[in-house]
Amino acid sequence: MERTLTVTELTTYIKQLVDSDMLLSNVWVTGEISNYKHHTSGHMYFSLKDQGAVIKCVMFRTQNSRLKFRPEEGMRVLARGYVSVYPQGGAYQLYVDDMQPDGIGALYMAFEQLKKKLEAQGLFDAGRKKKIPELPRAVGVITSPTGAVIRDIIHVLNRRYPNTRIFIYSAAVQGPEAAGQLIEGIRCFNTKKNVDVIILARGGGSLEDLWPFNDEDLAIAISKSEIPIISAVGHETDYSISDYVADLRAPTPSAAAELVMPEKKALKEALATNEKRLINCLSFGLKKERERLSRLQNTRGLQRPLDAINQKRQNLDVIERSLVLHGRTGLDKTRTSLKTVVARLNALNPLTVLSRGYGVIQNENGKLIRSVKELEPGDKLVVTMSDGKFSAVCDKIL
Repeated sequence: MERTLTVTELTTYIKQLVDSDMLLSNVWVTGEISNYKHHTSGHMYFSLKDQGAVIKCVMFRTQNSRLKFRPEEGMRVLARGYVSVYPQGGAYQLYVDDMQPDGIGALYMAFEQLKKKLEAQGLFDAGRKKKIPELPRAVGVITSPTGAVIRDIIHVLNRRYPNTRIFIYSAAVQGPEAAGQLIEGIRCFNTKKNVDVIILARGGGSLEDLWPFNDEDLAIAISKSEIPIISAVGHETDYSISDYVADLRAPTPSAAAELVMPEKKALKEALATNEKRLINCLSFGLKKERERLSRLQNTRGLQRPLDAINQKRQNLDVIERSLVLHGRTGLDKTRTSLKTVVARLNALNPLTVLSRGYGVIQNENGKLIRSVKELEPGDKLVVTMSDGKFSAVCDKIL
């Protein structure tokens, strides 16, 4: 009778067969990432697929922390690891120890991904870049204390502007400790505030050699620096993340020294030229003013200044006479008008009429008598004259 196996026994047997296969213990697999998930535990779960098949993959946190790039959905990669069976899922899968983009270097992929990320955050925007001072009082340099880079920078600075104050912060520019030391250099200068500009420099090298200058934390430190930073990393054709974030990129360390400090000789020549122009302008201006003053001295106003005053006095006399004449004429017109009004009022005054022999007749009740029709024989009357009153009686109506 054939033996019956449990699911666990069968799965364990298959797992032993797979684990004992030498080919499957260290294999490179190429494919396209799908169903990618970076778990909160730090482990990465995804599948690799091509046109004919799919294999599940897992890359634990310890292994994926060493990746130089960030895996993405649809990315073609080369994955190295071993194949084994996951008993709880009943499926075989690839346990990835290492991975790199297929057809492109991992470092280059990481560079492009970080560049895209920081650009989206606005760290490359021209509006946030600080102006490099035209004549810094002191220059800070963060680089290796030995080698041609620091010597070239010092030589160029002293040639262009002798006795330039230079502060050097010694830092590794290559290797795992480099990024942290470069960041500390930026913090040191920002804390002491003893320089007006910082040069972040190193010589040329491979992408791996220049990799510390592609560190995300270094890029953030550069963007937060209150002191302007010039990035001078590698040769003219080399570009690093620090070049994009810095306030100014120099193609080489020597070029950075050229950009940061003007030539003292050229400044002196410019000052001399400006001084000459200023003297010429002042001389010309003084000459023009002297000519103007000479013309003014020959004018009648300066030679006989009282003439203008006397002329004004004469004008005042004319105005005064005119005012007096107009005032008298106005008064005469006003008197004539008043006399006319008084005459009219007198003509309308009842007392004036009475003075001509007329009288006002009222009955004993004080009613004004305007017509004989209002009288009856025997009515008692009061007659008002211009100089008094008297009583009368109506004898008869004639």
